[in-house]
Amino acid sequence: MLASIFSKTKPINYIILTILVVVCYSLFIGFSDDTTGFTLFEVGKKTVVLGLLLLMFFLSQFIVTKNRLVNDNAYVPLLFVSFLLFFPTVFEHTRVVISNYFIMLALRRIFSLHSTQQSKEKIFDASLWILVASLFHFWSILFLVLLFFAIIFFVTKDYRNWVIPILAFFTVFIGLSIYLLVTDNTYVDWLETKLQISFNFMYFENTYQNIALATFASISILFFVAELFDLRNKAYNMQSTYKKMLLSFLIGVAIYVISPDKNNGVLIFSFFPLAVLGAKYIESVTQRWRKEAVVSTVFLLGIFFYIMQLVL
Repeated sequence: MLASIFSKTKPINYIILTILVVVCYSLFIGFSDDTTGFTLFEVGKKTVVLGLLLLMFFLSQFIVTKNRLVNDNAYVPLLFVSFLLFFPTVFEHTRVVISNYFIMLALRRIFSLHSTQQSKEKIFDASLWILVASLFHFWSILFLVLLFFAIIFFVTKDYRNWVIPILAFFTVFIGLSIYLLVTDNTYVDWLETKLQISFNFMYFENTYQNIALATFASISILFFVAELFDLRNKAYNMQSTYKKMLLSFLIGVAIYVISPDKNNGVLIFSFFPLAVLGAKYIESVTQRWRKEAVVSTVFLLGIFFYIMQLVL
């Protein structure tokens, strides 16, 4: 049933997902926080986080439609929301949500580089958004690797394309300098708090967070390996684009692995590329019952883990 409903991009799909995200976010925040002590600032902050989460799943559909990464279906936003439900603790991590929103703005520009029109503007925008994202979650700066990968594949002949990220860096550097001056901080102190790495994975607050991570890892391996083996069957002019998607997912996982403030919510950096890989896998399934089984299983698992982490 779910596979049929989301097999086409229809307004009802976005209405369903919007209501689901709003309800799940409100319930989780309501259960996990003392809402009686909310200040106006906190209410505003949580409203912004909810708005960014909604924008992200709309943006995910815009990116894949604009760049023809999937067929005319809504599997990508459905999977993106399902992954959010796997790890509802992401709702509590404002800086991670803001950082991932800027990363998705950068991905929108990076994946449009296959069209060489306005390539310099796209490179500057992508560089700027990635560097801004790193101010909120430093290791999201690893997505610069994806940008340079895209430059190599699509616009490497013009040497000026390699200079543009430096211009974006100085733009963000000026803004950071003003912030440090106002807060009476130094570059050294700021970098000391950011340039930290941790491989400590003993952060789980309950068993279901652990099980959700293991299940998510299994789904990720299935989608990633399936797309990796199917890469050679893609049209030649699209192979580089899907290589970028695979690399994007790996970078998202790498950010989670090395982040010092580790929690399941940091995996949000991998949600969009994995949703695209998952949508391509679902499209490749010819049997209708198998397609329905994959879509329903991922979604229902998300609902299950959300409820279990909500009540515990």
